[in-house]
Amino acid sequence: MGEASPNGTVTTPTGAVFLSYASQDSEPARRICDALRAAGIEVWFDQSELRGGDTWDQSIRRQIKSCALFLPIISKHTHERAEGYFRLEWKLAVDRSHLITANKAFLVPVVIDQTADDDENVPDRFREVQWTRLPGGDTTPEFVQLIVQLLTGASPTRVRAPAAGASARLSRFNPAWLAVAVVAATVAAYLFLAKPWITGSSSPTAFAPPQHSIAVLPFVNLSGDKEQEYFSDGLTEELLNSLAAIDGLQVAARTSSFSFKEHPDIVTVSRKLNVASVLEGSVRRSEHTIRITAQLINAVTGFHLWSKTYDRDLGDVLKLQTEIATAVAEALKVTLFGDVAAKIELGGTHNPAAFDAYLRGRKAHARDDAKSKLDAIAAYSEAIRLDPSYALAFAGRSLSYSNYAAEFGTGAEIREFYDKALADAHQSLSLSPELAEGHLALAYFFEDTLDFAQASEAFQRARALAPGNAQALRGSGRFAVTAGHIEPGLAALRRAIVLDPLNPPSHNALSYGLYFARRYTEAVAAATDAITLDPDFQQAYGYRGLAYYGLGDLERARASCEAKPDYWESQLCLAVTYDKLGRHSDAETALAKFKAALGDAAAYQYATIYAQWDNTPKALEWLDTALRLRDPGLELVKADPLMDPLRKEPRFQAIERELKFPQ
Repeated sequence: MGEASPNGTVTTPTGAVFLSYASQDSEPARRICDALRAAGIEVWFDQSELRGGDTWDQSIRRQIKSCALFLPIISKHTHERAEGYFRLEWKLAVDRSHLITANKAFLVPVVIDQTADDDENVPDRFREVQWTRLPGGDTTPEFVQLIVQLLTGASPTRVRAPAAGASARLSRFNPAWLAVAVVAATVAAYLFLAKPWITGSSSPTAFAPPQHSIAVLPFVNLSGDKEQEYFSDGLTEELLNSLAAIDGLQVAARTSSFSFKEHPDIVTVSRKLNVASVLEGSVRRSEHTIRITAQLINAVTGFHLWSKTYDRDLGDVLKLQTEIATAVAEALKVTLFGDVAAKIELGGTHNPAAFDAYLRGRKAHARDDAKSKLDAIAAYSEAIRLDPSYALAFAGRSLSYSNYAAEFGTGAEIREFYDKALADAHQSLSLSPELAEGHLALAYFFEDTLDFAQASEAFQRARALAPGNAQALRGSGRFAVTAGHIEPGLAALRRAIVLDPLNPPSHNALSYGLYFARRYTEAVAAATDAITLDPDFQQAYGYRGLAYYGLGDLERARASCEAKPDYWESQLCLAVTYDKLGRHSDAETALAKFKAALGDAAAYQYATIYAQWDNTPKALEWLDTALRLRDPGLELVKADPLMDPLRKEPRFQAIERELKFPQ
């Protein structure tokens, strides 16, 4: 199926669909190729399309540059191979995808075995789109129909005829074969949607989560004392973290799992979190012993995969986490690499009283108020007193110190708490150099204190050590976007949502990233998702308002920010929005309220407001104040849309250089 050249000869196909695969996967790739061609779809498949005399490399580059869809075939072979020509093909396709509008499909990853969706050996761009699974390359009618739809703009049950002036990519179909494709797609849709038993396939909306994915529901506290719930919750979270340390296992993050505190049916849990398995259980704690009952359920079939009851001394909790996590992994047939126990027990303690204090500290840290942060610091300090080698407790206390200094500290205590945060992070890593939580604590300290080069290094190290940690993904993704590394940052933020889909801060973090990427419409949608999950989540109203402001939709910006007017981001939003609406007095009032609440602590934000008010001298004055005070808000200066009016100012450029953002 070639295209006619001007002189009437047939040239090499331009490749409506390009198949990219590792050499070991040539047979599954051929099956996919044959199935697509049988439906009249033009496929560029190197074993058949490279002609004698072709320059191999140049031909492949030409086809990737001109194809309509790029299908990377993913398998254990691509996962294991650090090098291969397919990796160049993937890079060329990803590079081209950045030039294509966001609403046009181009990358269609296909997995031919049980390779996990979070495979770290694929480009981040691949993770941003839906994966299709075709075991062994056996191609289903619905997949063929999907490709027809993507190439022609067809609806799920029919293929539209191309309109006059349609994209040149449609000319890659031979007209006669296009008619066959229409019939084939319609018949396949009927058999698939109306009579699924004929094809033996599930419907397009059938539940098909990643095979090695799991959610850990909060274990029920059976201790007879509600005050002991922190212990059962904390133990559940520790077990969740233990499972997340196992390579190849995708674990729903804590916030999303714990949103099912009332234990609804497994079907609801699994579908909302998109997991194949659910672990639930109970904890009964006495003075010196603990009984844990755990059961693992296949969320697709509803069958129990494994269950067991453990009776242990409290001091054996750390080993117990390892034992349960390993048993779960084996029940799910996850291949265990290396010393799993060493990973799970990294940075922990065998002192039951220290463990108890640590759990109390983490519970307090999760609450966002000054007293709770101080309570967390006190509990972590108790854990450290009881076990001076407790690396996780040092990491936890470091985070609490940094959070308190950034959000609630005043005067000399800011410097004091930051100094303590740095000392604790270093102590955590001196005790346990491979502890992701220690590197994450260090990253937040360096980010807050404007040492962006070291923050970037620490975030990257934390992610490498804990690729399934949603908090590390959110933090590193947000930081990457504000440092100007937009696509890697957004990929990390989207991955955090996959792991933590019911957590409003995950969606808000994506909104934040999209806003700084100036993708305002998408930012509005992500902030709205956060608000839908938690209507009281104030920060999301502010970012949604700023995204509307970026779109020029001032009335929606005003409405969003007026919905939660006491939060500082809403006050900033109202100050700039009112001014653009001509309500200058209201804008001044909003700024005065902002200053009264935060004083010089929001120097950077005041600079953005004056920049939007076209008061350049005042904006630069507050920017200098922010630099003198080492305001953490300065991390936004490189990417912040509100700072755009100042970007040509020499003083602004000098400040940006002085901050030394990582390249």
